Amino acid sequence: MDKAFDVIVVGSGAGGLAAAATAALLGARVVVLEKAGQIGGTTATSGGEIWIPRSHQAIAAGLVDDADAVETYIRAVAKCGFDAARTRRFIEVAPNALAFFEQRTHVRYALMPGSPDYHSDQPGACSGGRSLAAEPFDGRQLGKTFNLVRKPLENAMIVGGTSVCTRLDMPRLLRAGSRPQDALYAARLVARSWQDRLAGFSRGTRMTNGNALVGRLLLTLLEAGVEIRLNHEVTGLCVVNGRVEGVDVRNAAQVTSLRASRGVVLAAGGFSHSSAWKTRLFPHVSQGQQHVSLPPQSNTGDSIAIAQTAGAGSLRNPDQPAAWTPVSNVPVGQGRTAPWPHFGDKGKPGVIAVDWQGRRFVNEADSYHAFVLALLAQSDAGRAAEAWLIADHRALRAYGLGAVRPHPWPVRKHLRSGYLLKGETIAALAGRTGLNADTLERTVAEFNRHAAEGRDPLFGRGESLFNRRSGDAARAPNPSLAPLIKAPFYALRVLPGDIGTFAGLPTDEHARVLGVTGVPIDGLYAVGNDAATLFGGDYPAAGITLGPALTFGHIAARHALGAGWPANTDWT
Repeated sequence: MDKAFDVIVVGSGAGGLAAAATAALLGARVVVLEKAGQIGGTTATSGGEIWIPRSHQAIAAGLVDDADAVETYIRAVAKCGFDAARTRRFIEVAPNALAFFEQRTHVRYALMPGSPDYHSDQPGACSGGRSLAAEPFDGRQLGKTFNLVRKPLENAMIVGGTSVCTRLDMPRLLRAGSRPQDALYAARLVARSWQDRLAGFSRGTRMTNGNALVGRLLLTLLEAGVEIRLNHEVTGLCVVNGRVEGVDVRNAAQVTSLRASRGVVLAAGGFSHSSAWKTRLFPHVSQGQQHVSLPPQSNTGDSIAIAQTAGAGSLRNPDQPAAWTPVSNVPVGQGRTAPWPHFGDKGKPGVIAVDWQGRRFVNEADSYHAFVLALLAQSDAGRAAEAWLIADHRALRAYGLGAVRPHPWPVRKHLRSGYLLKGETIAALAGRTGLNADTLERTVAEFNRHAAEGRDPLFGRGESLFNRRSGDAARAPNPSLAPLIKAPFYALRVLPGDIGTFAGLPTDEHARVLGVTGVPIDGLYAVGNDAATLFGGDYPAAGITLGPALTFGHIAARHALGAGWPANTDWT
C-alpha cells in the first residue's frame, strides 16, 4: 500500500467534495482522487442549485413546509421507482446537512422563493422554498489552485471569461440595453474579468452557480489539509473478507494501492460518456441515434464498473436513465462547436418549438427534461431527433435565444456562422430551415391566434405556476405567451442532450452500495450520479441532482466514520 487514509473519495463533484469535507472536518484523514486534470466534475459546469426542502433559509422566510408533503411529492414523481427508506433519510438529513456546510465550511446558499417545483399539479408540490442558489465566490481565495477548477459552460460566461450568476446577474444583463445602471454593472463584470486575466488567472475569478459551490468546498478542503490528486484513475477496489479496504489507482504509468480504514466513497459522476452503458440503457442509442452529453468526457462509469466487479448489484435503471435538456451546437471556430443547454429561453413569450414537420410537439414552458422526452417520443425511427426554436424579433432581442444574447449584444456573428437563421417572413424562415412552409405558417398562425388571448389549447402552456414564472411577469394576459408577429423571424436548431445520468448503483439510506443479494457491501459508498436517482427518472425541481449529492455525501462520510470515531469529535 502506498499510503493509508481513513476515507478515500473517488471524484471531485458536489457529492465527492461534500463527503470529503464532512469527513475531514470530523477529524478523518481524507484523499480525493480525480481521474481528470481539473476539479469539479459536472458540478462545476452546472447551475449550482440545490433542492433542500425545509432549509433554515425557507423557515426564516416564513415558508413553512411539511416533511409528509415532501415525501408525497417525491412518491408522486418517482412512481414505481420510489424508495421509502432513502427518501425519508434524505428529507430528515438534508436541512441539517446544509446547515452543517454553512456553519463549518465556506458553502453559502440563498433561497429561490420564486422557483416552484416543476410539477405543480402533483400532490405535495411546493410553490417555492425548496430550491436554493449558490452565492457567488471570490476565486482569488484559492490562489493558484483556482486555475485547476473546471470552467463553466459558455452559457454561464460573458466576454473575458466572466462567470454569470443566473439569479443575480442575468436579470440585470437582460436590462443592460435599456438601463444605464445595468449597462454599467455589466461593464464592471467584464472589467473585473480582464483584471484577473492580467493577474495570471485563466479566466475571471468571480465564481458563480456550480463553479461557486466547487470553489467554496475546495477552499474548505485545502484549509482542512485534504490531499487532492488529479489525473488519478481508480482501476479497482481492494476487498478483504468481503470488506472494501482501499483502491487501486493509476497515475500515468504507475499503479499503486491506497488503504481506507473507514470507507471508500464513489462519486465519479455517472456514465454520460460510456458508449457501452448508453447503448445498453438508452433505447434511441441502441437504435443508432445519439445525443449530446454535457458532463465532462471523463464521466465514463468507471466507478460503476469496479463496484460491480467487487459484487455490487445491477444498476437501478429508472424510466429515464438520464436528465435531459435541449442543446444547440454553437460554432466556436476551426470547425468546432460547443454545446449550449436551453433551460429557460424556450419558454419565453414569443418563442415556440417545432419538430421536423414544422409542428409544435410540446409545452415549451415545461421543464427542459420534459421537452426532450417529448422530442424523443415524437421522432421517427431512422430520423435524428431534432427540433427548431422559432422566435420573432421582439422575443429575440428581449430575452435572447441560446448563445444569442439579448439587446444590446450583437446578433450578426451568429447569423454569419449559421447558428441562427433569419427570415423576413415565416415562409422565408421555413426555406432556410428546410421545414415545410405551409405547415410552419399554419402552426405559427394557430399559436398566434390563441396566444393573443393568453391561451394554448394544444398543450396548456401558461396554465401551471411553473410555466408562468418561467415567462415574463410584465407580459399580459399570460406571462408565458405572446404571438410571433414582429419581423424578422429567427430559428435555432436544438438536439437532445443529457446533463447527467440517473441510472446508478443501488444504495441504501446510508449511501452504502448494495450487493447482488441486496446486502450492503461493507466499506463502500456511492453518491451523486454514481448512485441511482431518488426521483425515478423524473426531474421534478431545480437542484434535484446536487441537493441529494450534498446530502448523501454528508451521510456517507458520517456513516463511514460511525459510532467508533473518537468521542470528542464535534458532530455539529
